[in-house]
Amino acid sequence: MPTIIVSENICKGCELCIDACPRGLIILAKDKINSKGYHPAHLTDSSQCTGCRSCAMMCPDVAITVEGD
Repeated sequence: MPTIIVSENICKGCELCIDACPRGLIILAKDKINSKGYHPAHLTDSSQCTGCRSCAMMCPDVAITVEGD
């Protein structure tokens, strides 16, 4: 089962991955703040992730990897 891994300390909360996810599975983790002062992206339901890599391709900081194809 595919899932995404967000490098929370790299993520700047730009929300491009949120817009790119065709299933709407990514949100900003409002309960977390990384070392740069941003809310990092968070996958809400890994069981629904298809591993399409749209989020990773849109991330300008290469903070997202997709694992488990």
